[in-house]
Amino acid sequence: MDIHETVNRARISKAHRVVEPHVRRTPVVRARGEDFGLAAGPVDFKLELMQHAGSFKTRGAFLNLLTREVPPAGVAAASGGNHGAAVAYAAMKLGVPAKIFVPGISSPAKRARMREYGADLVVTGERYADALAACDAWVPASGALAVHAFDQAETLLGQGTLGTELEEQSPDLDTVLVAVGGGGLIGGVAAWYAGAARVVGVEPEGAPTLTKALEAGRPVDAEAGSVAADSLAPRRVGELVYPIAERYVDRVVLVEDAAILAAQEALWRVLRVVAEPGGAAAFAALLSGRYAPAPGERVGLVVSGGNTVAVDFARVASV
Repeated sequence: MDIHETVNRARISKAHRVVEPHVRRTPVVRARGEDFGLAAGPVDFKLELMQHAGSFKTRGAFLNLLTREVPPAGVAAASGGNHGAAVAYAAMKLGVPAKIFVPGISSPAKRARMREYGADLVVTGERYADALAACDAWVPASGALAVHAFDQAETLLGQGTLGTELEEQSPDLDTVLVAVGGGGLIGGVAAWYAGAARVVGVEPEGAPTLTKALEAGRPVDAEAGSVAADSLAPRRVGELVYPIAERYVDRVVLVEDAAILAAQEALWRVLRVVAEPGGAAAFAALLSGRYAPAPGERVGLVVSGGNTVAVDFARVASV
């Protein structure tokens, strides 16, 4: 499969028409850089944490369930948390069974949301890779439809619809900052822009999946730590994601956990937005200076991941 023929602007536009009745058109908030103590000009925040189920993952989940044949056994997915919540939500809305496998690091808030949506939840292993192995073992015996969190064409196309919206809402962006885990979001967004705007990946230092892949010239295993491990720490970037990133992602920057926590606090303090660590990672690159815009550069970024409990920002500020 030539992924560039499968995941591209035309097909993402078609995917957007399919999922649009089922997902929220999440808002973009334009804030002044100086509000955060930055020399940068205006920054556009795409608040995808306001999406159904709390993240962009809902887009890919709906596209999978709406365009693939779902058997009587329903759907199955492995997830650090947000993908599972999204698949559970889409399954609930479309009236199909869902079985979700999550690792021990998944947060209680995310597990609660999956159960709230009626999914059969299995907690197994410590990391995403463990949950994926369990899901892969269960699917053949059950006959369920597997919905991959990032390494699947329908998932990439669905996540790319965020790029469609963002370009409509903020047509003058020069650069879009996107957090990277397995790469479903950055793959979809990069395929949408296809060089029309710079797409910059942001990863935790403890989970450099795309960084390691670009260094090696192919997806390879990477560390899977970080405060954002339940959303940004699979073992490796997706095989389908990699060629898209290699062609269209301008660069990848790494951020420390302390910078992610500081970005969480700043989002709350200035915008009154409560994001989980993975949702604050893209902003962490800007706030920490790991990504420094040129004078006059228009920057947008995605804040996605709102499945969190109340945050003790006094503790965060002390890190």
